[in-house]
Amino acid sequence: MSLAAGVGLLSIAQPANASINDMENKKHQIQQKRSNVQSGINKAEAAIKNLQGQQQSVAGKIKNLTNLINETTKEINEKTDKISETKVEIAELRKEIEIVKERMAQREALLKERARAMQASGGNADYLEVLLGSKSFGDFLERVNAVATIMDADQEILRQQEEDKKKLESDQKQLETKLSDLEKMLSDLQAMKAQQKKQVSQLSALMTQLKHKEDETHSHKMDLKEQEELLSAQESSIQQAINLEKTRQAELAAARKRAAEEARQQAALAARQAAQQKASQKTESKAVQSAPAQSSSAPAPAVSSGSFTRPAAGTLSSNFGARWGTKHMGVDIAGPGYIPIVAAADGVVSRAYTSSSYGNVVFISHSINGQVYTTVYAHMQSFSVSTGQVVAKGQQIGVMGSTGQSTGQHLHFELHKGSWNAAKSNAVNPVGIVPF
Repeated sequence: MSLAAGVGLLSIAQPANASINDMENKKHQIQQKRSNVQSGINKAEAAIKNLQGQQQSVAGKIKNLTNLINETTKEINEKTDKISETKVEIAELRKEIEIVKERMAQREALLKERARAMQASGGNADYLEVLLGSKSFGDFLERVNAVATIMDADQEILRQQEEDKKKLESDQKQLETKLSDLEKMLSDLQAMKAQQKKQVSQLSALMTQLKHKEDETHSHKMDLKEQEELLSAQESSIQQAINLEKTRQAELAAARKRAAEEARQQAALAARQAAQQKASQKTESKAVQSAPAQSSSAPAPAVSSGSFTRPAAGTLSSNFGARWGTKHMGVDIAGPGYIPIVAAADGVVSRAYTSSSYGNVVFISHSINGQVYTTVYAHMQSFSVSTGQVVAKGQQIGVMGSTGQSTGQHLHFELHKGSWNAAKSNAVNPVGIVPF
């Protein structure tokens, strides 16, 4: 519902005769609702602030985890490079191992060949032949040293082969251990990165939820703001109605005072005319007959205590209902001379103008016990009120006449339950409602 529509409904729903106390109570209720709505707005604002704080915290965690993922990715890349390097080293070492194994096989073949030769010649015969074949003692010594050197070299070859074998085996074991450690570290880093990504995904989902909740809270706050604006407008409307009612009551009081003064003056005038009429009875009959037509006057009817009062003195000359083949939508009150027409109840003049059918006519709107009525006063000689004027029950609004489509001096009076319409669909018989 729009704000304008809400205010409009309030204006329609507010009874015209609602007491000031009732309207003050209604205003107090609206003020209480406004207070509750404002409390809701404050809570929504606090919730939004809290949600924004949570989002900042989650955003910080996501940023930290993203940095950790970048660092972990960097370490993974480094370990991957190390693994590649180590695998290259292992491959090269294996090549070296194959070369060393080949040398070892050649050495073993040489030693085996030498051993077979020695065995075939009876052990150390070769060495003896070498020694005995010396040409001199010096040559003998040199040959002894040479044989010793060859034997030592054979022993050194055997020792070196053993050391090379152990070193290769140790290097291979170390590289394989290093490779295993690197692969374990790589696996751990990949698992850590997967966990970090999972945490980022969870935090991102939480961030989405927090943003959605903030949007919902913003929307709820806007709804509350609109309610508060509507209630504020309603409160202003009621306050305006209170002010108007106070003004109306003041105008009604003034109108009643004027009506009472007019009634007093009419009573005094009637008393004087009665005295003059009594005195004129001794004059000629022609004067007696002509005097009432020119100067006779009826006082305004006494104001009754009910919701309505009689609008004019005189005789009911035509009732409500069927008449001459048509339906008469009101009653006629007839009488000679000057007869004041008064408002049948407190109300506001909704229209006062000259009609081709009604003649000089006044429409008055009333609100009685929550029900709207409209009274119509037609064929008047003249009217003394204007559209929009507030009138009091019993206040004079015109003088009886015979204007418009009229066959003699009378007041055509209608009572409508609700607003007047051209079809007169809501016209009711005033007899029994208005005291005649």
